[in-house]
Amino acid sequence: MSDITIRLCTPDDAGRLSVVAAATFVETYAGIVDGEDIVFHCGTTHAAAAYEALLADPSRRLFLATVEPGDAPVGFLLMGPPDLPVETGPGDMELTRIYALHRFHGTGLGQRLMQTAIDTARAAGARRLLLAVYSRNARANAFYAKMGFEQVGTRLFHVGVNDYLDWVLALTL
Repeated sequence: MSDITIRLCTPDDAGRLSVVAAATFVETYAGIVDGEDIVFHCGTTHAAAAYEALLADPSRRLFLATVEPGDAPVGFLLMGPPDLPVETGPGDMELTRIYALHRFHGTGLGQRLMQTAIDTARAAGARRLLLAVYSRNARANAFYAKMGFEQVGTRLFHVGVNDYLDWVLALTL
């Protein structure tokens, strides 16, 4: 979709990141994850202040996908050093979040965001890109398999007061 721009985030993007993160989290997990957990998670993990802190962290890379009019946020990705319960090394980078509004699924946005992540990891000298995905998120799991990711472990992801099983995936670059 040519009218979508993907750009490196600036410190002014915390609000845009917060809005699109909360919206995509609700879209994806409503009816799957406990509702109170979703509200808590969006109010904390996806709060503008949380994104201000991530944007201030020099070890993180954030990219925002927007459309006109007005630079409306439709997706984003967050990368940084790996923090996953699998063996990692200096050649590893984690794709912590890759989110796109459902309305933009099937437009090529996901592939463009993933290619941005792969290019960024390679430019940083990474040899492997890692991520964690909810085991019951069939659409995301199919996308990652199509992109060449393979399962290398599992983790429990804490949302609100409950734990959810994630698969840890890796792509050799």
